[in-house]
Amino acid sequence: MIKSLIEHKIFHDFIIFLILLNGITLGIETSDYIYNSYKLFFDIFNTFVILTFTVEILLRIYVYRLKFFKDAWSLFDLFIVVISLIPSSAGFGVLRTLRVLRLFRLFSLVPQMRKIITALLKVLPGIGSIAALMSIFFYICAIITTELYGDKFPEFFGTLGDSIFTLFQIMTLESWAMNIVRPIMEVYPYAWLFFIPFIFIATFIIINLIIAIVVDAINEIKDEESKEITQNIENIDIDLKNEIYELRKELQEIKKLLKE
Repeated sequence: MIKSLIEHKIFHDFIIFLILLNGITLGIETSDYIYNSYKLFFDIFNTFVILTFTVEILLRIYVYRLKFFKDAWSLFDLFIVVISLIPSSAGFGVLRTLRVLRLFRLFSLVPQMRKIITALLKVLPGIGSIAALMSIFFYICAIITTELYGDKFPEFFGTLGDSIFTLFQIMTLESWAMNIVRPIMEVYPYAWLFFIPFIFIATFIIINLIIAIVVDAINEIKDEESKEITQNIENIDIDLKNEIYELRKELQEIKKLLKE
């Protein structure tokens, strides 16, 4: 009974609706005027949300028992609910802000979001390798730019840290031409020979490598799901064939009895 309740689509959709509604109210609460005018309503609604999530988690623990604690997404939901239960007073005032983490529960409830998060977790080793490659590339370029342009443009390349930050800004393509590169080219006309290849490598190659890895991981997950579906269909087909075979045997036995 309880298991059918927590696995029912209506209950599932209600929890998602509650999370979305809570996200909206948390945004509205950032307005001091609105929050102070309807403080009682917001407090009652937040209490209702916390109680609902707590009851849901307790029901899931009761139904699934040890299986609940073996599932990473269930533990994630439990973590979010525990944070919500910590009082926002007596030195825990900062945790009031962490209520917004309840929105992260959508990741575990919406299959499409779970698929993306799973893909991101799978590609962490690959992204780590690319991050290491990018770090070395940035470090080398930062040394070059500090030595070449640090004297005339200390605000951009005065120190190694300034150079890394400026190169990161250039990589994002935010005001890189008018505010950084063009002023440098007025003093160093051939500076574009460095910055154009840097943008090409940092922005169009390395960033696209990360995107390619994530997309590839998502495709792998889809392939795994397709294999599972195919396997389930094959298992059902085998079960049906076995049942048909048993029915035929029973029919033959019944025919023999009738003839006798």
